[in-house]
Amino acid sequence: MNYTAIGQQIRKFRKLRNISQEQLAEKIDISTTHMSHIETGSTKLSLPVLVKISEELKISTDEILFGEKDNSIQNNLPDILKNCSLEELEIITEIIKSMKKTFNSFSIQKK
Repeated sequence: MNYTAIGQQIRKFRKLRNISQEQLAEKIDISTTHMSHIETGSTKLSLPVLVKISEELKISTDEILFGEKDNSIQNNLPDILKNCSLEELEIITEIIKSMKKTFNSFSIQKK
């Protein structure tokens, strides 16, 4: 695990929410020194602390561990669709509707 990269993610999201290290540390019940060590990657991050941080910053643990989600598929989709014929678009639409219905029946939720 790259604890430095994880710490950088935590720092980035903390700053985006205008929360100081001291405030975050207090809210998740750790020392400011420990919070600083987490953000610099000089200490390992426990699972309970990771969960508390993600809840407090209102982000998923995946975003902390692996970075922001890649939206390239969403960004590329309009380009793909604009080159489709009307018939192809109708077929793609029906496939997507069917897939979405299947996902919903298995309670797969958008993350």
